[in-house]
Amino acid sequence: MGLELKNLYDDFRNADTIKAYQKIINEDAKGLTKPINIMEVCGGHTHTIMKYGIPQLLPNNINFIHGPGCPVCIMPKERIDHAYMLSMEEDVILVTLGDMIKVPGSNGSLQDARSKGADVRFVYSPMECLKIASENQDKKIIFFAIGFETTTPMTAALLDVVVKKGIKNIFFHINHVTVPEAMSLLISDENSKIDAFLGPSHVSVISGSKIYEEFPRDYNKPVVVSGFEPVDVMQSISMIVKQFIENRCELEIEYNRLVSHDGNIKAQNLNEKYFEQRSHFRWRGLGDIPKSALKLKDEYKEYDAEVIYKEILLSETIDDHKLCICGDILKGLANPPECSIFGTACKPSSPVGSCMVSSEGACAAYYKYGNLI
Repeated sequence: MGLELKNLYDDFRNADTIKAYQKIINEDAKGLTKPINIMEVCGGHTHTIMKYGIPQLLPNNINFIHGPGCPVCIMPKERIDHAYMLSMEEDVILVTLGDMIKVPGSNGSLQDARSKGADVRFVYSPMECLKIASENQDKKIIFFAIGFETTTPMTAALLDVVVKKGIKNIFFHINHVTVPEAMSLLISDENSKIDAFLGPSHVSVISGSKIYEEFPRDYNKPVVVSGFEPVDVMQSISMIVKQFIENRCELEIEYNRLVSHDGNIKAQNLNEKYFEQRSHFRWRGLGDIPKSALKLKDEYKEYDAEVIYKEILLSETIDDHKLCICGDILKGLANPPECSIFGTACKPSSPVGSCMVSSEGACAAYYKYGNLI
């Protein structure tokens, strides 16, 4: 019998292993001198935590704070408006990833633009732009690139092919953001309740665990780089609790199946070849964060849609709906059920805030798994 996909994750969803970690954590947590609040930075972790009922397995002195690690949730309306405006250009095919197509901007979503005749397509890999460009040589293909360190190399790899093959009808609107700068902002907030972080492992597969070194060193906050299966999360929580009861504050790797200290050097070099840091980038709910995003280097501006279409792309910032508290949720200051429109005016079929739109959003996780509606 051959290897099946589920063989790769079955052991990491094993109920007996999860219960064993529950027992260890509950015993160790008796030694905590105060409750600890753990921020899971990534929305993927939030969904694992909610889907497998992990909060119900933990003692009352261990709490989760949900972080801003969803690239769709943190995209400000003005950037979504850029995508909308580009898509409405007559000779443009706008291409992007997954949930981005459903997020409402001030003019509507990309889904709305498509209903008005715009050619908007979503892809699973940026490389699909090559086929679209080949089949539509009289069109301009604009890849609206989103994501954290995890997806940036895919955009760089596409640009690398475009440059080397001299393809003239693929362009890029770059919205790649980086995790550590947002974590620094959150931990520096005077209202921060964060005692420790679960670091997203897929980010560190690319960037290495080294990007989190500053948090135990400069902020006295432990970080455990964690996988996304429930056993990974339970083991990571156990590692954090042990750091507290042993009076340690360290950067540790739970997901050592793929994460190393230095990460994927080849991917990092490809990123550095084409991208440089922006001076600042506005995160939805968090505001301007210095050096927290990337842009194309000037030498590649002939591929940069923000440069080519600068006359039609507005630069004003746009606030969220007044009743939406996605900003506080992304900062870890509130949970979705605290929002007055959660599950009523705002639900997956009619989202108001970005945390409900994205499949990785905290509101979507509570709606789907929280048994609150």
